[in-house]
Amino acid sequence: MKVFKFGGASVNSVDRIKNLASIVQQYRQSPLVIIISAMGKTTNALEKVVEAFYAGKKEEALQLFEVIKNQHLTTAKYLLVKEYNSCASKLNDFFTEVEWLLHDKPVREFDYYYDQVVCVGELLSTSIISHFLNEEHIANEWVDVRDILRTDDNFRDAGVDIAFTEKKIAESWQLTVGEGKNIIVTQGFIGSTDENESTTLGREGSDYTAALFANMLNAESLTIWKDVEGVMNADPKQFPEAQLIQELNFNEVIEMAFYGAQVIHPKTIKPLQNKGIPMYVKCFLDPSLPGTIIHKKNIKGLPPIFVIKDKQILIHLKSRDFSFMGEEPMRQLYGIFGQTRIRPNLIQTGAIGVQICMDDKQDKTDQFAAQSGMLFDVQVEKNLQLLTIRHYEESLLNKMLEGKDVVLLQKTKETVQALFR
Repeated sequence: MKVFKFGGASVNSVDRIKNLASIVQQYRQSPLVIIISAMGKTTNALEKVVEAFYAGKKEEALQLFEVIKNQHLTTAKYLLVKEYNSCASKLNDFFTEVEWLLHDKPVREFDYYYDQVVCVGELLSTSIISHFLNEEHIANEWVDVRDILRTDDNFRDAGVDIAFTEKKIAESWQLTVGEGKNIIVTQGFIGSTDENESTTLGREGSDYTAALFANMLNAESLTIWKDVEGVMNADPKQFPEAQLIQELNFNEVIEMAFYGAQVIHPKTIKPLQNKGIPMYVKCFLDPSLPGTIIHKKNIKGLPPIFVIKDKQILIHLKSRDFSFMGEEPMRQLYGIFGQTRIRPNLIQTGAIGVQICMDDKQDKTDQFAAQSGMLFDVQVEKNLQLLTIRHYEESLLNKMLEGKDVVLLQKTKETVQALFR
């Protein structure tokens, strides 16, 4: 049993969907669960639909959604012959699901509507690809993951009910095998509450879904198919000299993700780490490349790993009566983090003040500043960048910070972080 996850870039055109089928064809004798994201920029397009709807622009929302509908129907027409009518019928069911909502007026919070609309991207892509695989004589069972992945109602960042989901995933697999098939095609990123309200799992949710399936089915491995060679030691767009890392362990990947590397979310690693299931990051454009393997073994001699985060702010909090930043003020501060759902990227504590670096998301930043302003004096610095280097050397750090105005610097033996303008 293997689990494959294909991201949006791997299914953003007819040719790439055909490429996906050719990859699956090579592994069709092995039991497979295939997790697929929405096609290309579909999620971004659906976000615009939700924004228009929530702003009371119903006609604009419907027009934007019409474009998405036509794009998916066109893709299905190019790919399918015998399976087209069946696929179009399923797509129309999902179109209707969204359009019913768009004809209403919003009476709940934005995040609720976001999940009800955005989730359709994965449903559309997997429906088309499942039908295409069947047309290519790769028998598979399409599964609506909302029927088996139970979550709470924390919309846009839902928590998974592990016990319920594990039972349902096992039942779904047994039904598929009972029908003589050994391939499931389903969605990443989405789930549903016990009241059948659609939810999404937050950033990198599709990878997390794939890891849960791998864990709960005791898979041999999980493979994440991407448009890069594997895991690099830096973003090639920022560092042209970035190099492939062929082998990593779970702990290193969690550290990289924690500091902001667009690699694998920490939530994805835990289900794999718990059962020692290796993960491969491979290139769907050239499956013959070795890619990166991530496992539990110790790894030595890793190159420096660079992460740069733009759009950072530094919030200075200072006690109003010059009292120390002791246990009670810090308890209150972390309470605000919990209420605003903010994860700081860097914290520096002083005698009577705290400096906090975080992503500049205006709604959350304003909320945090307002709440902390009831307890502390608050100042905010904007337009900063945060550099993190794992396995650094002083000479390398000095070179990277040459000519920069550094406002905060933290070091450990393995990691350095510098906030600068």
